Amino acid sequence: MIRAVVFDVGRVLVQWDMRHLFAKLIDDAAELDWFLQNVVPPEWHFQADAGRPVEDMVAERKAQFPGYATHLDAYATRFIETIPGPVPGSYEILEELASRDVPLFAITNFGAKFWAEFRPTQPLFDHFRDVVVSGEERLLKPDPAIYRLALQRFGLAEGEGLFIDDSLPNVEAARENGFHAHHFKDAETLRTALRSIDFLD
Repeated sequence: MIRAVVFDVGRVLVQWDMRHLFAKLIDDAAELDWFLQNVVPPEWHFQADAGRPVEDMVAERKAQFPGYATHLDAYATRFIETIPGPVPGSYEILEELASRDVPLFAITNFGAKFWAEFRPTQPLFDHFRDVVVSGEERLLKPDPAIYRLALQRFGLAEGEGLFIDDSLPNVEAARENGFHAHHFKDAETLRTALRSIDFLD
């Protein structure tokens, strides 16, 4: 029986896109696309999510792309600007679940440095009883180990947690490792799913 809801953070609760930061620094659209694909591509950023120190990542990248040293410094110091605000409707769902005393947790792929900067800006996240952060644990979704760790940390038996993520591989891995799971598309679809298990009216 499901008794807890476990959220992903990026693109479920908050919007996230590197373009939000770097569009402020690069005016030319073609150059911006090239920069995002080649200088700060997702697979490079995911090293931070996996626990690699951001300072090491940036120093290495600046040696490869010295013309973008200032932009790479911005990645290290202005990361919060890649998060422009909540996903529409998701914060309201989080508040409603909290008001009903549903146990709330999170598992997020997030760099430890960036999480330490971002988390204090989100008082609504005080509703979470615990958060497993990939950069702190050096475990990335969809690694099965991060889900096993979460069950242990959250005090949940298999089948007691509903995990919500926008990434289908993460959702499938959660289902294979002790969670029910919902593939997030938008807040209204999530609300319908939560109503179906009587977590929302």
